[in-house]
Order: sequence, then structure tokens, then C-alpha cells
Amino acid sequence: MALEKDLDELCINTIRTLSMDAVEKAKSGHPGTPMALAPAAYTLWSRFMRFNPQNPTWPDRDRFVLSAGHASMLVYSLVYLAGYGLSLDDLRNFRQWGSSTPGHPEYNPRLGIETTTGPLGQGFSTGVGMAMAERHLAARFNRPGYDIVNHWVYALCSDGDLMEGVASEAASLAGHLGLSKLVYVYDDNHITIEGETGLAFSEDVARRFDAYGWEVQSVEDGNDLDALAGAFQNARDDTERPSLIIVRTHIAYGSPNKQDTAAAHGAPLGGEEVRLTKQNLGWPAEGEFVVPDAARQHFRAAVDKRRRAEETWQETLAGYKKAFPDLAREWKRVIRGDLPDGWERGIPEFTPDQGAMATRVASGKTLNGLANHVPELFGGSADLAPSNNTYLAAYDDFGKREYENRNVHFGIREHAMGATMSGMALHGGIRPFGGTFLVFSDYMRPAIRLACLMKLPVVYVFTHDSIGLGEDGPTHQPIEQLAALRSIPHMTVIRPADANETAVAWRLALEHREGPVALVLTRQGLPILDRSVLPAADELSKGAYVLGQERGELEAILIATGSEVHPALEAWRTLCEQGLGVRLVNMPSWELFEMQGREYRETVLPPSTRTRVAVEAGSPMGWERFVGLEGCVIGIDRFGASAPGKIMMEKYGFTADHIVTCLKRLIR
Repeated sequence: MALEKDLDELCINTIRTLSMDAVEKAKSGHPGTPMALAPAAYTLWSRFMRFNPQNPTWPDRDRFVLSAGHASMLVYSLVYLAGYGLSLDDLRNFRQWGSSTPGHPEYNPRLGIETTTGPLGQGFSTGVGMAMAERHLAARFNRPGYDIVNHWVYALCSDGDLMEGVASEAASLAGHLGLSKLVYVYDDNHITIEGETGLAFSEDVARRFDAYGWEVQSVEDGNDLDALAGAFQNARDDTERPSLIIVRTHIAYGSPNKQDTAAAHGAPLGGEEVRLTKQNLGWPAEGEFVVPDAARQHFRAAVDKRRRAEETWQETLAGYKKAFPDLAREWKRVIRGDLPDGWERGIPEFTPDQGAMATRVASGKTLNGLANHVPELFGGSADLAPSNNTYLAAYDDFGKREYENRNVHFGIREHAMGATMSGMALHGGIRPFGGTFLVFSDYMRPAIRLACLMKLPVVYVFTHDSIGLGEDGPTHQPIEQLAALRSIPHMTVIRPADANETAVAWRLALEHREGPVALVLTRQGLPILDRSVLPAADELSKGAYVLGQERGELEAILIATGSEVHPALEAWRTLCEQGLGVRLVNMPSWELFEMQGREYRETVLPPSTRTRVAVEAGSPMGWERFVGLEGCVIGIDRFGASAPGKIMMEKYGFTADHIVTCLKRLIR
């Protein structure tokens, strides 16, 4: 036993010194937190987590989230020692160009990095989404004697995580849902960048999480491995609640001069302090990146025990395939992320005789049609399902002990909704969607940005897309949000012009696997375009297409999106009647259009035709790439007002008459 404790300490100090050395060599980073959390992380990885570095993405592995992403050297040291494929050279190249060890962890499941973290609170909230996915898939696929989904989500979080509002939103949701497979360690080190946490943070965290419905435990000494192990076991034994383990640690543990100081938070310790700290820990003071063979062997032996869980799982899966062959095939399909055969049958078609229909309504009809054919569709709204039309009418509500259901009530928690959707997508087996008003995309933007960074296949349903929403006024009328969403790399924004384009947009959203899709939809009713005389709605897949062909020589191009296509279509007809050679281009998605080849793009927007007008009820920012310096944008560069939607559109110039006037002024 004494020898094992010595080996445990050797492994922990290996993690600490690797973290110190990497930060010191990079001349930047956060050494203190990895040094403090090394015992908790080591205990978790060596005694409890189920994972296999030789098959890092096996579906029933436990998930580990380092929500305190600034402590990235902690997870890099762990995955190196565990044998995931990182080398000592990778650790030496910490924070360098092209390295596998960036400053904050970036999604790479092959290396055991389950999500991108860094912005505080995001990892915490993403983990909640992973736990929601685990509970839902367990309820859907497990059968007596065959638990093919039965794993935990673990996270290490900091004071900063718990101060961020998104973590509060997600913690409240997790407690409400009783996500018992969620175990978080709170690194209570009393230090932030500016100094003692008491400068701005004095709440009783234990009582807060108890009120949320979490099991709360405290470990007074972050170096007490037995107490840590006992807390982890207690957390796993609680089958009703998520668990928070509050661990009192000391930032930069072992540093003679910087332990328990803010100086150890976000800067290297300094060469002399590293030497003194190693000496204090009983470590060779002069070497760098020292990994004793005994530490590597001991950690790998512990990993070998953890990986045996996969062998047991594979045996269970083999029996499951024999006992439930249809379910097994379905399990394999959803984990691969494939859509089921014939899923497109759920997409409705709309006809002009159905009358005006808001694209949010068409979206709801399409979503409900798809739900019957795509059982992995799972989601809801931030308390706006009746407005967003995101409720799956034929299915029940996801909730505590009702995890098999598919309608998620996220509550008025847009930010947490975005982050948990990312967790579901990262977990796999689910196609998450979530709805709110477009103006509230601002509340969830950090989560959206990380989803784009990780290229996650999530679907955001943003309704009430313009000043056309009317009387609610400028606080609820989006102006700059379209431009903001379009500015994010890997985001695909689609603003359909009618019901059939909305149905096509949903099809594209489910087929798209390389990043999020934002469906931007109207509150107000729009005519359903008569496709017997106009191009098919499937043309939306190209991002932009010629909706109205010029008659004779091409003099000018009129471009519109969404609800503004309809006054633009009326204007185009008037201009054609007046003998002007004007082309009408419907451009529902900049991103899809820019994916097309140059030949197609120039066919739609011939470079030689420089007289162009774009029409969109939002910020004109970015439209210069399509209209050039000689064109103009009928957009909005001020906030909205409170009035009926039709009046708003007239007052802001989104009428056929105003479009005609603007375009004729350019031609002349």
C-alpha cells in the first residue's frame, strides 16, 4: 500500500512538473491550476473513468470535460500519460503554431479532448448537454440486461466557470432534469486573475447547488486521494441528482513563493521558482519534461484496468445484436450519424392556394413531418415553442424519469440551450435543434461561436427575423443579428422566402455535417410562390438563383432575401413592364452561394453588370461583396420601432414602389 501511494504521488507530481515545464517553455500559460487539480484529475482518470486510448471514440466511454480550459496542460499531461498519442515533443510545443497542444483544449476526440473549452462556463454547460444525450439514448436503446448506454460525464470547473451566467443556467436545467450521470469537480482555490475570489465572489456555492437540486459534497484537502475517491464513488451512487464535489485546493501547490497567489494563475512561474518548486516536491530540479518510467508504467497499468470496460461493453453489444437486431442496426446508424432511409418523405410540399404562411409556421410543419422519419431529432425552444413552432406534436416531453421523450423545455435559458445543444452533438446519436427569436441569438452567441469552431451539426431555429415582427418594438426587432451570424466562420445562415424554401432549408440543414445551420424565419405570413411559373424551391440549395429573368439586355440586378423577396418580385415585374432589363435574384444563403463554383456564381451575378440593388430588412453590413461600390442596399442602419409589422416595413422602405425608385435612380 505504501508503495502504491508513493507511485500515486509520483504520477501526480509528473503531471504537475510537466505542466510547469510546458508553460515555462512557452513563456505563457496557466501553471497554477494544473498543479492544484493534479490529484483530483489523477484519481478520476486512474480509478473511475472508463476510456480506451486505443479506441478513443467507443460510444459508451465516459466523457471528460476540462471546463477550466486555461488549465489545458492538465489534460495534455493526462492524455500523454494515458497513451492517447501525444508525445513529449507535443508537450514541448505547447501553444506553438500547428501543435496538438493549443493554449486552450480544442475538440479532438482522437486525443481524448471531448470538446473545445476556454470561454468559462461553456464546458460546464456543454457537459450538461452530453449528459442529456446519455440519458435520452439510454432510455431509447437500453433493454433489460443490455445497457449499451451507461456512462458518466465528468468535468473540472473553476471559480470563473461558476461565476459565468451560462453555468448557472445549465446547472439549474441539470438539477431540474435529475441528470445523475453528471459529476463535476469544483476547484475551490480562492484565486482568480485579479486576486482573491472574495473581491467579487462571496456566495455559498454549496447552498446554491443544493437549491438547484444537485448532490453537493466537500473535500477539504485537494491532496487527499482517499477523500477524493470516496466523493467520486458517492457521486456515482446517487441515481437521482447531478453531483458537485467542492474540492479545496491550493493554486500552484508546492511553489514556495507563488502558491495561493494570483501570480500563479495566468503566467509562468519563472525559471527559479520552477526549480524551487521541483525541489520542494522532491523532484529533480534541473531536468525538463522528466517522466519517470515508474510513473508512466503505473499510470498505464491503471489505464489498462479502465479500458477493460470496453471489452465488457463489446460483449454486451454482441448479445444485444442477437437479442434485438433491429435496435442494434438503428443504434449503429445514429451513432454513425447517418440519416435513415426514406427520411425525406417527411418533408411536406406547399401550394399557393394554402394562402399566406409565415416561414416559422412552415418550419414547424416540416419539423413535425421530419420527426416521424428522423427519430434522432431532439430539441425544443427557450420557452418560445408556440412562437418558434419547434414542438413535436406527436411526442412527449423530455424530463426527469421521462428521458425517452424528445421535446426539450430549455426554459428561458438561451445561452445554456446553445451550449447544451453542442454537448448533444458532441456526444453523438442525436440531431439537436433549438429555437428562439433571432434577436436573442445575441444571448447564445458564445455557444454558437464554439459550435462553429467545432463544426457541429446543430440547427438553430431563429424566428421573428426582422422589423416585420411589429409591435414588440426595437428591443425585439433584430437589425444587426443577421450580419453577426454571417460573420462567424463555418456558420450557414438560410433565410427562406416562402414555405417551400423553408422545407428545402430543413432538408439541407439535416444533410449538412460541417457546422451549424441557422434557419432565419418570419413571424408574418408570406405568399407561397407559384413554382409552376417560377424556378423550383430546390434552387435554394445553391444559395442564390435567378427568380426573375431579365427581358432583353441585362441592365441591373435586384437581389433580395426572405420576406423581402415578395416586394422585390413585385418591383421586378413593374420594372420589366416599363421595359427595363432587370434580373431578380433570390439569395437565401450567402454561404451556400459562395460554396458554388465560380462559373455558376458569375452566371447568377455577371461581373459586367455592376448596377445592383440588395434588399434585406437588416444591417447592410457585408452586402458590398455582392452589390459592389456602384450598387446600393435597401437595409436598416437604425433601430426599429413599435408599430404593426406592415406599417414598419412601409416606413423603412421595404415596398415595391421604393425598390423601383431606388433601382431606376441607379440606372439613370
